[in-house]
This record gives sequence, structure tokens and C-alpha cells, in this order.
Amino acid sequence: MTFQSDSLSGKTVLITGGGTGICRGLALALAAHGCDVAITSRKAENLESTMKEIQSLGRRSVAVPADVRDPAAVEAAVEETATTLGGIDVLVNGAAGNFLCLAEDLSPNGFGAVVDIDLKGTFHMSKAALPHLKKRGGVVLNISATLHYYGTVAQLHVSSAKAGVDALTRVLAVEWGQYGIRVNGIAPGPVADTEGVKRLLVGETKERVSKATPLGRLGAIDDVSNAALFLCSEAAAFITGVTLVVDGGLWLTSNRMAEAWTESVTGLKS
Repeated sequence: MTFQSDSLSGKTVLITGGGTGICRGLALALAAHGCDVAITSRKAENLESTMKEIQSLGRRSVAVPADVRDPAAVEAAVEETATTLGGIDVLVNGAAGNFLCLAEDLSPNGFGAVVDIDLKGTFHMSKAALPHLKKRGGVVLNISATLHYYGTVAQLHVSSAKAGVDALTRVLAVEWGQYGIRVNGIAPGPVADTEGVKRLLVGETKERVSKATPLGRLGAIDDVSNAALFLCSEAAAFITGVTLVVDGGLWLTSNRMAEAWTESVTGLKS
């Protein structure tokens, strides 16, 4: 274990998208290091098993189904979390949507759906949680991506949304610093054994992307979890407004990444 098991003891965390994938891993890692954790998702069935696994670690947990696109549902989820667990120290904005589509084939609804979940959802959650975060000098952690660091074919919608999330991270860090609130982000590269990689890195592309990565492999959920544990801890007490890239250096080789990615989506309608 990289961090002491009590390094975040007594903290209460609310995680959106916490029932699956990377954010499920974050929820379990935070619980393993002393946090009580509320997880939220549109689909209640995604939450139950994660909640029980957190509870098996000896931590309190609550599953709160909510759609981050709905400000009223978000406010209700925040209040239920604060009431049930006694407050909110850390907010992790991880709810996201993605699919492959070339820009010329992308509908307004398709573009808007991803922006509504990734960007507007992050705003809705952050604003709703602010009164509780103020009380504790809390932490906001926004899960971003590296897709917008270069022109990623068939990813206009999520690239636009995540670029907005990065901007939101910086502005909130400046505005909310006066309350002792730190706002940071994590930008994972491709993470093995997630639905996104299974769906988006098809055929030989997965191997080519691994080879293009300076550290020679795709990421693991633990890589992202370790970054989150650091940014949520007192070890990062003087860090705010940054988005930490966790991709083994892949974005630095964007020409090779773009080539592999573009070839993988050449069969898309255009």
C-alpha cells in the first residue's frame, strides 16, 4: 500500500460516477484510507455492490442515485450525503459520457449530452457542495482527460467538455481559495480494464498505444487512485488549480498517439 491506511481518516467523500470504472476504484481506495464515501450515479444498480464493498472495509457508505444534469437532483444528493454522513470534505466529479463520432456526423443532442454530463454536471455538483466544503476547507477533485491536448479524431464532444472542466478547475481554485478549498484535477490517459478502453481502443490500437507510452504500458486504476489520494491529502495542502496528468507520458508523444488513434477509427462513417 503506497499511503498509510489512515492517511485520510475521518474524511467524508462524495463521488459522482462512483459505481463503475475509475471512480469505483477511487471510491474503494479512499475508503481503504479512512474515508466514509457516498457514491452517486444515474443507475442505482451500479451503486449497490460498490457501497457494500466500501462497508466491508469498515467505512460508512451511502448510495445516492442522481443525474448530474439535473440541478435539483444534484442538490438533493448533496444534502442526503451531508445529512447521512455528517458533512462533505471531498467532492470527486467523475461522472462522464463518451462515444466515437466524427464531428460532421455529431448531432447537437450528442454533443450536448456529453457537455451536460461532463462539464455542466461538474459545475452543478461543485456549486451544490460549496456550502458544505466551506465549513471544512474541503477539496474538489475533477476527473478530466488528455484528449483535448491534441486533436483527437472522433472525440470533439468530450474534448470540448473536458477542456471546459480544466478551465472550471482553474477558476474555482482562484475563487474558492479564500474559503480554504483546494480545487484540482486528474487527467488520466487510457486506463486498462475500463469500459472506455474496451470500447474505444479496439483491435491493435491498444498495443500500439501501449508502445507509444514512454513508460511502456497503459494506465491502471491504481495509478489514478494514488494520484487522487495524494491530491486529497494534507501532502497536497499547498497545491490548487492544477490538473495532474496520469498517463505515463503518453500525451508527450501525441504524434504517435494520434496516428494510432486515427487509424483505429478510420472505419467510421464520414
